[in-house]
Amino acid sequence: MRRRRTIRLSKSDQQEIEQLVRDGRTEQRIVRRGQVLLVMRDSKTIISDLCKRVGMTRMGIWHLCHRYESTGLDAIYDAPRSGRPRTITALQRVGIEQLACCEPAGIGLELTHWSTRSLAAIAIKRGLVSHIAQSTVSLILQDADLQPHRSRYWITPTLNAEFLNRASRILWIYERVEALEAQGEIVLALDEKPNIQALQGVRPTQPMCTGQIQRLEFEYKRNGVVNFLALLNLYNGQMRSNCLDKNDSEHFCRALPRLLQPFHSFRRIHLICDGGPSHTAAATQSFLRSHYGSRLRLLFTPAHASWLNQAELLLKSFDVGFLQRGQWESRQQLIDHLFASTPEYNRLWARPINWSWTRRDLHNWVQKKSS
Repeated sequence: MRRRRTIRLSKSDQQEIEQLVRDGRTEQRIVRRGQVLLVMRDSKTIISDLCKRVGMTRMGIWHLCHRYESTGLDAIYDAPRSGRPRTITALQRVGIEQLACCEPAGIGLELTHWSTRSLAAIAIKRGLVSHIAQSTVSLILQDADLQPHRSRYWITPTLNAEFLNRASRILWIYERVEALEAQGEIVLALDEKPNIQALQGVRPTQPMCTGQIQRLEFEYKRNGVVNFLALLNLYNGQMRSNCLDKNDSEHFCRALPRLLQPFHSFRRIHLICDGGPSHTAAATQSFLRSHYGSRLRLLFTPAHASWLNQAELLLKSFDVGFLQRGQWESRQQLIDHLFASTPEYNRLWARPINWSWTRRDLHNWVQKKSS
């Protein structure tokens, strides 16, 4: 049966419908309605074929066309519905939100955190509501943008004069890396990745194939640990590395001359590192004074602010590319891998870090946190 009359779409409506149909995020019921309106412009459209294609009845198609002629583009969207009246009052909703913001221990519970199930049970027990489903609690929390099931760790640096002094000196250096290099001074950043485990799966890794990702054996055996020391040249982004038997002052002092050897021609070395025990130990300070004197300027990051050390960013990047998924049959094999990976990293990925956080940003941040 052929349809004898057509509907007329305005150019703007047609463009918007075509965009909605192409967008993969559009709900399917809206896509179907849009497809019907686009097809119904043609007088040769066969309704029975259209019904099969979009999964709608004849009456549904005629009703949609009539709605479009009456209301315009609103026809492809659901009409507003009143829904069932709320059984939870606004005051009860606020009570549940306040309960979610309280620590369970504050009301005499041993729970460490809330879930929607426990919130629903305690809200009923405390008389906030006579009954409520955990799905309703979930909707209340969603509307209030509360997520008691989630948490994250964070550390607040001690924003005192020492913090500002240390951070400002490091940021001053970051702002002048190229200028200092032109004056015969080099800026280096140093950091450790301690206790890298030489793990080996008890069964071989299954390689990736079509339709199947790589599969790693869950069970593994430990073949020792390695302490990895990385030195970053901030001028060109290149790294040097060494492996330590122990992460202490003695082994650190043994490795440092080898790492700094290519930079002896510079009249001054600015070395940025965190306040780890191997860096701040009296033996380390004595070694640096006796071997480098005033040529080496050591700058420590403030406590709980090792993120100011660009070598930490280097190690994170190195870990993703060269350590994750790795398996080694012995500690020595891991050491060989680390030494072979360093020149490969320099060849393929080394580039200066684009550090944009300045001393002005630091002072604005400290002022905001202190207010």
